[in-house]
Amino acid sequence: MNYKEIAQQTLEIEAKALMDAAKGMDDVFDRAVEIVLACRGKLVITGVGKSGLIGAKMAATFASTGTPSFFLHPTEALHGDLGMIGKDDVVIAISYSGESEELGAILPHVKRFNVPLIGMTKNPLSTLGRYSDLVIPVVVEKEACPLDIAPTSSTTLTLALGDALAVCLMRARNFQKSDFASFHPGGSLGKKLFVKVGDLMRKEDLPFVSLNTAIKEAILKISEGRLGTVLIVDDEKKLLGILSDGDVRRALLRDDFSLEAPVGEYATLNPFVIDNKEMLASEALGMIEARKIQLVVITDKTAKVEGVLHIHTLVEKGIS
Repeated sequence: MNYKEIAQQTLEIEAKALMDAAKGMDDVFDRAVEIVLACRGKLVITGVGKSGLIGAKMAATFASTGTPSFFLHPTEALHGDLGMIGKDDVVIAISYSGESEELGAILPHVKRFNVPLIGMTKNPLSTLGRYSDLVIPVVVEKEACPLDIAPTSSTTLTLALGDALAVCLMRARNFQKSDFASFHPGGSLGKKLFVKVGDLMRKEDLPFVSLNTAIKEAILKISEGRLGTVLIVDDEKKLLGILSDGDVRRALLRDDFSLEAPVGEYATLNPFVIDNKEMLASEALGMIEARKIQLVVITDKTAKVEGVLHIHTLVEKGIS
């Protein structure tokens, strides 16, 4: 059996369903967008079975892209959750056949709330179609299932239509990356747009030495500080330079190397620093990578040390 060929056929059947729907798009979709845009409450998605699973995903997409939304299971609705629908809400009900028994049972009650009801079904004359104020057609030539029974093409199309509606709403509201990130503070985009240098820099127990500290003492400080670097500062904690373990290794190759010599003889003086702890951590990472360094010192505008930021910290926190 050629499974690759079967997989290709499945994708082709579902892709055709999407393309047919795209070519047949009419003003109904415009009206659906306008209804949701005018909604002063929440967008309530409901459906059972596979349609319910698609509806739950749609609700999650709407909620994360600027349209307050939640999924309501019809069975739970019949047992008290109908109270979750408010007078300012809009309901989208999903049933490919339009004759789902559980969904049909709540439709009269939804209409009693006098809220707009958008149906997603293949049959505008079905129970769902007749109760709906507007029907978004979900019509496929055939399911990708070889028995033409299991919801495959139809659920794919329903999901894609939900995505299309979400994208239209995002465009209409001029929804930006920063808006998306505000709904996903724990995601990679949220971290990229919101986490700042000051949130991640190490401020405590920093390894400080003076310019005249002997190199042998600085080596001990490097080990104790666990940063691979010591910070050379003046009496006011203003940065004068840094000494890294790499600097020490290079110094060992010099003929005049001495453990009694002051760190200033081997240090990197006037190193690259970031003097703005409000800088985005993602921007700082770019600077660190561009300079091929492991650590950057964070100072204020007067060069006084405020902390250090290590590339390992940025990676561990998922900054990219």
